[in-house]
Amino acid sequence: MSEATEQKQMMVPWWLILIQGIAALILGAYLIMVPAKTVVVLVQFLGWYWLFSGIFSLISLFMNRESWGWTLFSGILGILAGSMVIGSYISGAIIVTATFILIIGIQGIIAGGFGIYAAFKGAGWGAGIMGALSILFGFLIIANPVISMTVLPFVVGIFAVVGGIAAIIMAFKAK
Repeated sequence: MSEATEQKQMMVPWWLILIQGIAALILGAYLIMVPAKTVVVLVQFLGWYWLFSGIFSLISLFMNRESWGWTLFSGILGILAGSMVIGSYISGAIIVTATFILIIGIQGIIAGGFGIYAAFKGAGWGAGIMGALSILFGFLIIANPVISMTVLPFVVGIFAVVGGIAAIIMAFKAK
């Protein structure tokens, strides 16, 4: 098989990129227009995913006993988390969103620390300034979780709309 044929087989079909772009555009529009309902629906999908993933992890223990401790732990955790999220729509959406915000804030602080460290190791002022800003925004996100949770659907929605439009354009260019 020639190299050109292998590259052609590995490429994603243009229509699949188009579908992905349309889906991102629709999801982004929903997140911007009706953020609360959309977040609740997305978290419910996540809850069902966690539940089924946990069940399948436990079932996989009967076929493959490698790293059974982690598989058992992740299976039980998936079932518990999925059940809790599915069981209560509103509080599940709030807890998952708040946890996500907390993770984003902590990641910002850690990434900022690495940026400042890199600046002192010779990466330049830019890395130090971006590191300091990352730490600042990380602390702001953690200090204002309600505002952060309120703004998050809009930010994700804007990124989804822009990404969806870019994917649609790429799909037509690939065609």
